[in-house]
Amino acid sequence: MPTLRTISPIDGSIFVERPLASTTEVEMVLARSIKAQRAWKLRPLQERATLLSRLVDKFVVKRDEIALELTWQMGRPIRYTPGEVRGFEERARAMIALAADALADIDVGPKAGFRRFIRRDPVGVVLVVAPWNYPYLTAVNSVVPALMAGNSVLLKHAQQTPLCAERFAQAAQEAGLPEGLLQFVHASHETTADLIRHVGIAHVAFTGSVPGGRAMEEAAKGRFIGVGLELGGKDPAYVRADANLDHAVENLVDGAFFNSGQSCCGIERIYVDERLYDSFVEKAADLTRKYVLGNPTNADTTLGPLVRTAAADFVRGQIRDALSAGARALVDERNFTASCAGTPYLAPQILVDVDHRMSVMTEESFGPVVGIMKVKSDEEAVALMNDSEFGLTAAIWTSDADAAIAIGDRIETGTVFMNRCDYLDPALSWTGVKNSGRGVTLSALGYEHLTQPKSFHLRVVLG
Repeated sequence: MPTLRTISPIDGSIFVERPLASTTEVEMVLARSIKAQRAWKLRPLQERATLLSRLVDKFVVKRDEIALELTWQMGRPIRYTPGEVRGFEERARAMIALAADALADIDVGPKAGFRRFIRRDPVGVVLVVAPWNYPYLTAVNSVVPALMAGNSVLLKHAQQTPLCAERFAQAAQEAGLPEGLLQFVHASHETTADLIRHVGIAHVAFTGSVPGGRAMEEAAKGRFIGVGLELGGKDPAYVRADANLDHAVENLVDGAFFNSGQSCCGIERIYVDERLYDSFVEKAADLTRKYVLGNPTNADTTLGPLVRTAAADFVRGQIRDALSAGARALVDERNFTASCAGTPYLAPQILVDVDHRMSVMTEESFGPVVGIMKVKSDEEAVALMNDSEFGLTAAIWTSDADAAIAIGDRIETGTVFMNRCDYLDPALSWTGVKNSGRGVTLSALGYEHLTQPKSFHLRVVLG
């Protein structure tokens, strides 16, 4: 029987083994999902909200054990993984609270002799294909609103984090959600593609790489279903001359290296006004040297391993190529004793004297490296920020909100930050442009992609 094996990046051990679902098992799971959804969509919205709030309660009470197993699955330091559970709770409760307004009937206005409105109907079975880097925070963006909207959910997590899918299902069961409403499958890429082709799937919500997004679209070709794609990023930051320097340094270093840089909206390139450049670079390098790289189960570790050795080797290659092209490294890897070639443990690195001929400034790194360039004006910064195939988020560091808005209007991106980065506000839409994807999660707009409009045109006949 084909088996899923999760290799922990901490020590290379097999942390999880699970059988992969067969075609017959997938068919049975999908049949239960279809049956459950038909009854669930008829439940009043408040009943759905009560049950899903209970699901959140059941989930967060196990914060400590969830955090520890997440650290073992993907390598984030244990001092940070409980934060993902807190983020899960914040987003879940926010989307539950938004549902009443987001799903309310749309009154199109009076017309003599008629009653007219538009209702948001659930689409059916939603397949959520979630990644390993933020397995709960990405999945919850679609799972909770899909269920609130009256859909059922089939959850397929990355093979690096299969226990996360099981945790969702466990919480649903303990909360008393109807059987079959929220299920998971451990499936191969081929089986997942077959599932997308199945007539029973009505919508796909995918978070992952650009090649993975293309595979989703290929599998859904000809199905005429919604495919939401949250893909890669090469997210930029611009530090203007009027920025609070210390605040910018502290937040941008964290934005670049949190989760070992394995964040789709992490900071991967920084452009600094020439008047602040030298001070910014010096302070950023000093702060980066204070990271503690090591076993992520230790409380003092602030930087864990990348998810696998191949990912670390890719970043090593980007750094090596940049150095050979004239870049300078500001962090001595030898001071991070855990950093070792042939392992997923990699020291953080800041590169200067970089330009856009180097892949480290144009190709997604997904690791603990960031390049910093000097700029002379807003115009130069905007041109460099837009010089990318990606457009997920962009961060502007300034004391002038009007300037941030004006610059933000010119940046090709899904989210514009001022004086912060690497964060999702559940009240705001989460979306990308160019190769960062399409579709929307979070906010009231997120519900639009998980429902379909149904018009009611009622003529009143008297007598």
